[in-house]
Amino acid sequence: MSTSLTDPHTEPYIAEPPADPKRWLALGVIAIAQLMVVLDASIVNIALPSAQHALGISNANRQWVVTAYALAFGGLLLLGGRIADFIGRKRAFVIGLIGFGVSSAIGGLAQNQGELFGARALQGAFAALMAPAALSLITVTFTAPRERAKAFGVYGGISGGGAALGLILGGVLTEYASWRWTLLVNTPIAIATAVAAVLVVRESRAEGKPRYDIPGVITSTLGLVALVYGFTKANENGWSANSTIVLLAVAAVLLAMFVIIEKNTAEPLLPPRVFTERNRAGAFLVSLLIGLSLFGMFLFLVYYMQGTLHYSALRSGLAFLPFSGGIVVAAALASTLLPRIGPRPLMVSGTIGAALGMAWFTRLTADSGFALHVLPAEIVMSLGIGFAFVALSSTALIGVDARDAGVASALVNTTQQVGGSLGTALLNTIAASATVNYIASHGSGSAREGAVHGYTVAFTWGLGALLLAAVLSLVLVTKQRGPVVSPDDESPETVLEHAEELGAIL
Repeated sequence: MSTSLTDPHTEPYIAEPPADPKRWLALGVIAIAQLMVVLDASIVNIALPSAQHALGISNANRQWVVTAYALAFGGLLLLGGRIADFIGRKRAFVIGLIGFGVSSAIGGLAQNQGELFGARALQGAFAALMAPAALSLITVTFTAPRERAKAFGVYGGISGGGAALGLILGGVLTEYASWRWTLLVNTPIAIATAVAAVLVVRESRAEGKPRYDIPGVITSTLGLVALVYGFTKANENGWSANSTIVLLAVAAVLLAMFVIIEKNTAEPLLPPRVFTERNRAGAFLVSLLIGLSLFGMFLFLVYYMQGTLHYSALRSGLAFLPFSGGIVVAAALASTLLPRIGPRPLMVSGTIGAALGMAWFTRLTADSGFALHVLPAEIVMSLGIGFAFVALSSTALIGVDARDAGVASALVNTTQQVGGSLGTALLNTIAASATVNYIASHGSGSAREGAVHGYTVAFTWGLGALLLAAVLSLVLVTKQRGPVVSPDDESPETVLEHAEELGAIL
């Protein structure tokens, strides 16, 4: 608590609370936790072909390894942030760490696809509790502006670099140990980090009576799950099958109920007013479409590298490094340009650049090489994504009411995760159907070409999503200049704070 001090020659004043002496140790603990969340996505992507083979997962169901995590993480992120505010951010952080470690162990020891999918969903749920608590803890632990800027810089740098590290670590563990260790490795790290958090992290919580929009959480999450499951059934049984139609209808009803609930509840999970500002709505839609195309690109490019080019898991991880590097470079450059030219040119040019890279991927064949076909497409697409994402993050957060700042910030990540989960499910269905039709028309000897044909059809749909994102950026985003920031603010907070979001989608 602050202390009132009185000087006989001055008016009484309130002293600033003393800085937490363990704050830099606390930052290290928080950074390790965030590194696990970022590593988990990229590690599992590289290990997915091996896990699919080991557990006999069908092509139709393989996307659940990605979507179960993304759906739970994206769907529960807003609720997780609110829970952390009221039960205590340190407590939520520790609970999230322990739960993440236990669910990782369950996934690593899974004996069938159901256990693996369930464990991935649990990981996503605990990550949704841990991630917003971590960001809030940094904010309340570092009260001095310069120290807070450095803390966000460290946090963002760890998050952005973690994606690349995960690609390499996933390849090493899969190739020299087992795909199971890409999940099991989280358990001892999570438990040790939780113990450290108990010792060095200071507790904080929001004032007031906690209120949770449970009906909104239930209808939105179940609606998204029904939608993804409907896409899976479309792959297995066709779009006209009764199971597909019923699931898609249930999804439509639940999501419509969610909209109605949010309009009529006093404390909505997702306040409709957040979307009423034109520029912000455009940023969220672009984020959703980028997540859709990006998650799909990663899924099919991993299978192309390991299945068609016969790359090892480690070589596949290394092959993605140019993509991670391109995003980091473009994000840093975009952050310096944003205050000068505004978000609209960056979003439009970035989404067009990403679309050009995706168009390059649609030209892949069974005989394409990495240097002439995959690498150039990676570089072009990653530069576009880096430009677009910094601009849309700024647009989504600038000018938002203080009461909605947390929601708007979380929504940038939520829209990517939800778009990624829906996109992975939909594009996997489209790719699998295209492969089956190709083999049926060309004979069973064309399986290799048929698989690549399925990938390129999925890339084409991803291209369409990015072109739509470019149009929305041009039409909806009207801001011509970015916010004026001081050099101190611009350096780590505007450049590196966005790396946390970038790392999450890698």
